[in-house]
Amino acid sequence: MPSRSPIPASAKPESTQATAGTRAAGALLVGMQLNAYVFFNGSCEEALEHYREALGGEIQINRYEGSPGAAMAPSDWGNKVMHGRLVSPAGTLMAADTSGDHWHSNKGENFSLSVETTTEAEADAVFTKLSAGGAVTMPMAKTFWGAKFGMLVDRFGIKWMVNCPLG
Repeated sequence: MPSRSPIPASAKPESTQATAGTRAAGALLVGMQLNAYVFFNGSCEEALEHYREALGGEIQINRYEGSPGAAMAPSDWGNKVMHGRLVSPAGTLMAADTSGDHWHSNKGENFSLSVETTTEAEADAVFTKLSAGGAVTMPMAKTFWGAKFGMLVDRFGIKWMVNCPLG
């Protein structure tokens, strides 16, 4: 006797798995990594320590002081976090201290999704596709930290950063 599913077929969710015909660009996804990037108004290091206590892992921090990014920060922010990363068993969380026009104090507006690619071609393709119908806030360009980088808001209002280490 064939077994019957306890969930009627009409109640089962549709599959969102891509097929070869609908996902011609699937090869672009190899080697990419998707992370959340959270922004703080001066408390980034404290937040990363808190998340490490909860999730475990290692924190990596680059400070404004001594970097070309120091010009973008308030003069007393040399010891603040220009870029931080918590690599934990739960995943990777990236974070930074930001101020001025870059700081959004409304809860839920202080994050972006970050995609890291392995090639410039991947970065350009992902950036182009994500920005379609949205707004580019920083065009893809080579940066002082040795990456090609750009930022955008997609057509759904989600902020994205695309990063490709060079070299």
